Amino acid sequence: MLKVLLIYPLFPKSFWSFEKTLELVGRKAMLPPLGLATVAALLPQDWEFRLVDRNVGDVTTADWDWAELVVMSGMIVQKDDMLAQIAEAKRRGKKVAVGGPYATSLYPEVEAAGADYLILDEGEITIPMFVEAINNGAESGKFRATEKPDVTSTPIPRFDLLDFSAYSEMAVQFSRGCPFQCEFCDIIVLYGRKPRTKAPEQMLAELQRLYDLGWRRSVFMVDDNFIGNKRNVKLLLQAMIPWMEERGYPFTISTEASVDLANDQELMDLMTAAGFSAVFLGIETPDEDSLEVTKKFQNTRDPLSESVHKIISSGLRVMAGFIIGFDGEKTGAGQRIVDFVEKTTIPTAVFSMLQALPDTALWHRLEKEGRLLSGEGNINQSTLINFVPTRPLADIAREFVEGWEQLYDPIQFLDRTYRHYRILGSAPCHAKRRAKMKGKPKGKQQVTRRELQALLILAWRQGVVRKTRFKFWLYLAQMAIHNRGGIPSYLGVCAQIEHFLEYREIVKNNIQTKLDAYLVEEQRLRATQAAQQAEAAIAS
Repeated sequence: MLKVLLIYPLFPKSFWSFEKTLELVGRKAMLPPLGLATVAALLPQDWEFRLVDRNVGDVTTADWDWAELVVMSGMIVQKDDMLAQIAEAKRRGKKVAVGGPYATSLYPEVEAAGADYLILDEGEITIPMFVEAINNGAESGKFRATEKPDVTSTPIPRFDLLDFSAYSEMAVQFSRGCPFQCEFCDIIVLYGRKPRTKAPEQMLAELQRLYDLGWRRSVFMVDDNFIGNKRNVKLLLQAMIPWMEERGYPFTISTEASVDLANDQELMDLMTAAGFSAVFLGIETPDEDSLEVTKKFQNTRDPLSESVHKIISSGLRVMAGFIIGFDGEKTGAGQRIVDFVEKTTIPTAVFSMLQALPDTALWHRLEKEGRLLSGEGNINQSTLINFVPTRPLADIAREFVEGWEQLYDPIQFLDRTYRHYRILGSAPCHAKRRAKMKGKPKGKQQVTRRELQALLILAWRQGVVRKTRFKFWLYLAQMAIHNRGGIPSYLGVCAQIEHFLEYREIVKNNIQTKLDAYLVEEQRLRATQAAQQAEAAIAS
């Protein structure tokens, strides 16, 4: 029996960290480490496990002393803390095994940091290789897959290892892979372009386990494109609908999907009937030329604003990602993104600079063109582009910061959120659900004392202290008239500004600092090149 300490590294502050918002309701992180919970289920079940999410709490001395093997997983954005934890584990004389997206993409870095075992690619294939090596007494090893696993064999994650009270949402996964070919995306590199899905009964078993453990809040379906295999998704949703109805809709569910969701009304109707309330869309930019350059052709087939409106009107709250810095991009791209967000009423808009992530088509093209500036990509919103863009970086950075200032101005954010929920409130799915569930038990927990306290703080800050004070109460009154059932969700989104007000200042300061350093270095290089050219001219 092996004692295994599973460590999930820290995330830096980012768009999705929501510290100030989570603080209101007494949570410590948005989502749990689903990958490590799944790893624990794939490892031998006669081993002992402890899971420490560093975003929730520290690894204690007792944890280190207890452990015989340390296992870590994480993304590139978590690399600094992961490398620090590897170093600490080795300092304490522990064997370390590392896997996940960061290790798979840049395994020489974790190997150099001292990791003994590299469990790369997807664990359904490589974890059994690792276990066999451990059983055979191997002191180190690198385990790689030459194929993609069938995820119908993936066990139910060890949700019991998680501290439910620490998280705002739970995470489950239905599919891996995406059928599209976006140049900047590393999902198709890591998981392939053929979406692989779990069986409906397998997914229901995972939801049942969460239900049995007492979870009654939001669930995020972490698929990178939930609708990549529409046939299998519809089979899942048809199975989920009666399951959710029988339990009084104990969860609200959100996920990520491609914009072509708007072309399938049946699919959107099935999603809302199955308890889905929100979807994240990778819109990237309203500039069609940039979409074609980055090979995101699925976003050019229909007017993007009409697609977004169809999805909202079907009862799904839209969150979306936007990117600035594509090749050939014209001046004003940042403002066009802001204008699109305002037009489509999207409250939660992730605005980032383009990054070339390891091993993507973009990475390889820029490397061939000699335009990569650093050896990694970091999708945090407070970092500069990591390659030489086709227009001045100073212009891109200025538009980026100005975009953040506008998108998360408290009044603009509140206006957008209210307009969004007015459209949501008119969706026919809500009336259908109310009629169907009339007289049946409600599956969700009652409002807690901490949530009431959060509401009072929110009302004080946005309804009394800030310049939103008049509109906050006006919009809340209008919501009570036109979309009463949407008020809890509406207030939850309103609370996001508590995070964004702080984070936009971080974005502004970090981008300016890094831009200043970049411009100084650029000036130095130009001076060096000029001196070299002058010396060559004199010599000739």
